[in-house]
Amino acid sequence: MAHVRIWRFHPAPGCEQAFAEAYAGDGPWARLFRQAPGFIGSALLAPDQPGGPWLTLDRWQARADFDRFQDQNGAAYRALDAALERLTADELFIGAFED
Repeated sequence: MAHVRIWRFHPAPGCEQAFAEAYAGDGPWARLFRQAPGFIGSALLAPDQPGGPWLTLDRWQARADFDRFQDQNGAAYRALDAALERLTADELFIGAFED
């Protein structure tokens, strides 16, 4: 069973390409997460219609792995979030799920 965290985003106008690069499975978020044991991978889902919401799915082996990552890398997580904030018009944490 995997722990999956899902976020919904709307990129800031004109920032769609930069957003896609930042939130892709090989972007800065995934590189930060890869430093932690238990991280499986990230996926970015683009909308099929212009202006629709984008989704990110971050997969961890267990909730405890994500919690440990937050405990050990919380400052780096917050710094990256602040650095990329300009790329998003809005974001919403959908929730955490078990797969």
